Amino acid sequence: MVVSQRESDKQDVVIVGGGAAGLSTALVLARARRRVVVVDAGEPRNEPAAHLHGFLSRDGMKPSELLSTGREEVEGYGGRVLKTQVTGLERQASGEFLVHLSEDAILSARAIVVATGLKDMIPDVPGLRGQWGHTVLHCPYCHGYEVRDTPLGVLGGYARELSLHQVQLLRQWSADITFIPNGIVLNEDERARMRALRVDVVDGEPVNVHGGSEQLRVELADGRNIDLRAMFIAPQPAPQDDLLRDLGCVEAENGWIVADAAGRTSVRGVWAVGNVVDPRAQLITAAGAGSVLAIALNSELIEEEVAQAMRHSVSTP
Repeated sequence: MVVSQRESDKQDVVIVGGGAAGLSTALVLARARRRVVVVDAGEPRNEPAAHLHGFLSRDGMKPSELLSTGREEVEGYGGRVLKTQVTGLERQASGEFLVHLSEDAILSARAIVVATGLKDMIPDVPGLRGQWGHTVLHCPYCHGYEVRDTPLGVLGGYARELSLHQVQLLRQWSADITFIPNGIVLNEDERARMRALRVDVVDGEPVNVHGGSEQLRVELADGRNIDLRAMFIAPQPAPQDDLLRDLGCVEAENGWIVADAAGRTSVRGVWAVGNVVDPRAQLITAAGAGSVLAIALNSELIEEEVAQAMRHSVSTP
């Protein structure tokens, strides 16, 4: 990519990541007449899902349609969306930033927003990843209604407590629940809870998963098969936060980068929003957080501009 004169001009804000959080941030800033560029690699977390749910006025929409509509809205207000990758961020002595893109392109910005999301780490069971987002799901609030009143399963994963919570939660959508601990050792109280909820606990090692559009079969090492309509997993979230770490942003005790309620990190001018700092954020909450961040960030840019104007007025005879 050759850096055009326009791309080499300084931006007010460069946003890394074009999901719901990043595009919402960009939309508010573009409407505030800020110079905004969104850089997106085109690898959304929810790409395998056919529909999104729980987003007021957008329930049932294809995730790709939400993003394409969002990009059009941002561009309609003068923002730009570049489909490429950020290879590095560089903070200069002035406090501004250089954003290095693929093919040696560079953007300059007063502030950076990182909205790069997370990756879902799921158990290494053959066939499982291929059904991810179809008959293997992670969020009952997002997908439970569509598979209501059918045989559902929960496969234990890396997140023990969340896996057990999923079992209890799914009883709101179906009375036919099977739990495959998959390495999770249940104590007597936990097994008693399962019995009270009439949950079938199947101890055994899953060795393969086969699925169609509306069915799933889990094969166990002992030869048993479990037929389900869908199976839920509590994945281990892995934030894609290398850019934040490279800039020296402070992390919390849990290993996640710290951002305040508005999205400020410990490094001035560096902001973060969505799943990259909040594993619980869903589409609608990530979009809302983007709006909150944009307003706070715009206020800080105004303060900088006022301070600069004051310095100029004092130095001008």
